[in-house]
Parts: sequence; structure tokens; C-alpha cells
Amino acid sequence: MSNRVEKITRVGVFTSGGDSPGMNAAIRAVVRTALYNGKKVTGIYHGYQGMIDDTMFDMDSQSVSSIIQMGGTMLKTARCMEFKTIEGRAKAYENVRAAGIDALVAIGGDGTFTGAEIFSREFDIPVMCIPGTIDNDLNGTDLTIGYDTANNTVIEAIDKIRDTAASHNRLFFIEVMGRDSGCIALNAGVAGGAEAILLPERETAIDELIDMLEHAADRKKSSMIVIVAEGDKNGGANNVAKCVQEKVGYYDTKVSILGHLQRGGAPSSADRVLATRMGYAAVNELLKGNTRATVGVRGSEIVTTPLEEALSKKELKLNEDLVEIAKIMAL
Repeated sequence: MSNRVEKITRVGVFTSGGDSPGMNAAIRAVVRTALYNGKKVTGIYHGYQGMIDDTMFDMDSQSVSSIIQMGGTMLKTARCMEFKTIEGRAKAYENVRAAGIDALVAIGGDGTFTGAEIFSREFDIPVMCIPGTIDNDLNGTDLTIGYDTANNTVIEAIDKIRDTAASHNRLFFIEVMGRDSGCIALNAGVAGGAEAILLPERETAIDELIDMLEHAADRKKSSMIVIVAEGDKNGGANNVAKCVQEKVGYYDTKVSILGHLQRGGAPSSADRVLATRMGYAAVNELLKGNTRATVGVRGSEIVTTPLEEALSKKELKLNEDLVEIAKIMAL
């Protein structure tokens, strides 16, 4: 166990990168768990940029009152190019130490994890990471904070679009977030009864998609929904719709890009509970001497994974059963 870990008296907490519903619940859990264990807490505004700009403040239990139901992040977030330089990180460390911070809890995605791992190694400061991203694309956990809420948001949108699609016998292409991961597209597509789902992990030719749509049309479906992950190899929903129209002109085609709508809104019950468990675990792991790791969930159990392993380029696998189910349910 590092001497630095043994001497933790003040924990710094921050969010970085893209926001996700449930981050506030995680912040709340970190603050109250640290206070319960007799530690002081410093909130850091705007992530790594806040370390450099010295926008930090003391937090108490009231600081996180009535935030568990709020989307976004009360600590704000930003992307920080200066932190990618040794000079920027050195300045950040000076401010962190001046604030009396002995350990850090970072909430975010792979960019946040990368920064935390480098910062911890360079300056020997204990750090634990919490996976907060709607894309569910991190190693070391089955679920990330915000993923469940984003899925529910997308499903609600699909249901509403289905109503108008059925009223007009229209074909809708709905683009969802997922530059490298098709998790949202696949799960929301199955839950929303999509006729086809286009994923970044596998290439679907336009001719293959048209075959699927014509098969659905032969069964006289009153509406057709195609879910397109933004990272699909065909170039997104607008381009897919254009290609389909060029080859088959008789569809009344519309495109809906959900965009950042998917990141907002009150977190679901599942995300609130997951974030609370992870925030609680992150502090307790630091106090036990664990560092340079991420908290995750495997099945129903909270686990930790070394950051080096969590950041490995090991390919994340789609649920192949769900891919097969999606095909069958589209019949």
C-alpha cells in the first residue's frame, strides 16, 4: 500500500468528457461516502480544465442535496487539450496539492480514464475512475452510467416516431449515438421493434438493407423503422436514406437524428442505483489502498479493474444473441 493512500484526508471529485445521466448521483455518492469516512471533499469544476484553472471548492453533504434526479453534471465538464501536455499536468498537480487533495475520483469515459492513469503515474496520486458514458463502450464493466437512461430516451422517441410512421405508411431512418459502439442501436432497436439495425461493428450493404425492407413491405407492414448508429460504415442515417431512395424510389422516406437528446433528462432508477453503488465503491476502494483502477459491475457484483487493462484496445463484443434476436423479431 502506497503511503500516499494511507494518508488520504481529502478526496477530489470531477467529471470529464461527455456528460451522461447519473453523473450527479455518482458525485453525490462520492461526497457522502467520503464524508461518512471522515474525509474532506473538494469538487473540481470542468474536469481537468478546472484543475489547471483552479476552479475548486469545498463540498459538504448539502452540496449534493437534491441532485440525484438531475441529468447532466453539477460539476460541469470540458475537454482539455492543455492537460495532454506535461506542462499542463504539472500546473494541474500544483493546484490539486495546494487544495490539499490527496486522492481523486474521476467520472467519465476512456479519455477521462487515460488522463487519470497518466496523471496518477506521473505524480503518484491515488485515483479511482467511475465509467460515465451513454455508449456503454468501456472495458471492465457490463454497464456504464447513463446507458440505461439513453436507451429509454431512444425507445420513447422510436415509439413516437412509429405512431406517425404508421399513420403515413412511411419508412423512418433514426440515427442514434454510437460512433464506435452499437450498444444503444442494438438494444433500442430490439426494444423498439425496428425492421433493421445498422451497427458500426459490422457492415450492412445497402442492397442487403433494401432486401430486408422489401421483405417487410411484402408482409404489408404499415410502418418501417431502421435504426442507424452514427458510426455505421454507410455514413449515417442521412446517407443511408439517400442511397436507399436512389435505388428504390417508392418509399416515403424520412430521417430523424436524435443527437444530444440522448444525453439529457433525468436518470432512470437503474442508473441512479448503479451510479450510487459505483460512487460508494470508488471511495471505499481508495481508502482500502486500491488505486489506478476503475469501478465496474459484472452481473450484480461491483468489481474493480486496473486502468491499464480497462484502457486496453481489446475489442468489445456485441451481444451476438441479441443480434440474432433482432433479425428474428423483424420477421
